[in-house]
Parts: sequence; structure tokens; C-alpha cells
Amino acid sequence: MQNQHWSKTKQQLEHFLCESLRHRVCFHNIRYRKAPDRRGRAFITVDKKEVFNMCTITSARALYKKEHDIRTEQNIKYDISDTETNRKLDDMAHEQIKTSGIFAQYEFLDAAIEFLNMPIQASLQSNHLLIKIFAVLDRRTGKRRLRRMKDLISGEHDILQYFYRIRCEAEGITLPSQ
Repeated sequence: MQNQHWSKTKQQLEHFLCESLRHRVCFHNIRYRKAPDRRGRAFITVDKKEVFNMCTITSARALYKKEHDIRTEQNIKYDISDTETNRKLDDMAHEQIKTSGIFAQYEFLDAAIEFLNMPIQASLQSNHLLIKIFAVLDRRTGKRRLRRMKDLISGEHDILQYFYRIRCEAEGITLPSQ
């Protein structure tokens, strides 16, 4: 996380929340101080129910498993001295778990800061799932734009579709039932 405290980041994220979801959606960041790395998890709640969890340990496990799966599929043996291959496989595994919606706590924080420093149009067109979630919940995303996004959202990750649905419901925009 860049040099910004969570309380300030949270305050800015909540400032950009649309009025209809302001008291329903909350962003949380918990650090476990007794953990060896002092890491924890970030999560988003809707109506005080946790709907999206970004845990550092869960992300690390998924990354390890995905990298192992890639090595097995491509029949690549692990060689500690082959740093280029190791880095390439790590990057590939990391992209795949992010695409599947698995994030570490620090990725949530980095995405929040990135979102806060970019225009809303760029956020809506981002390839980053978390940034798109923030953008869908953003007050700068109006009702007309939400209606136009209907077809684009249908091909996105389930969690993004969920946040899109609750935003549309909160704004009184009727969507065809799935």
C-alpha cells in the first residue's frame, strides 16, 4: 500500500459511494497484529453481510496451487536457479487467480488507491475486477450509464454482476431476471 492510511482511503471510498448505497455497503480492512507478517484481510459488506473477502493467506494458497497446476500441465520441473521461468509462471498464476476473483488484502488496498486516482470512465473500462466494482458503486456512475452497461456486465465475474444488481436495485433500475 502506498503511503496512505486505511482510515483516509476508507473515507474517500465511502465519499464516492452512491447515495442509495451509502449506509448499506461498507469497506473493511483488518490486520492481525499477532500474525507473523501482520497481514489480514479486507472485505466488503452489504447490509452488514460479508459478500466479498480478500484474504492474504487464501490468496497465497491459491497462487501456490495455481502455479503448481500450471507446472504440472506444462510439465515444467521446479528449478530454483531458473528465476526467469519461475517469475513468468508466478505472474501467469497471479493473473489467473485475480481473474477468478481471488485477491490479497494488499491488492484490495492498492486497487482502492488506484481507483481514487483515476477518472470514472477509466475505472469503468479497467480490466481490474476491484476497480470495476468500485466504479459500479460510485456516485459518478449515473442511471443512464448503468442502463447502458447491462449487456457488458452480463459477461463479467459473478461478484461484479452482484454489485451491479444491488446498485441497479438501489437506484430503481429494473433488470431482466436471470
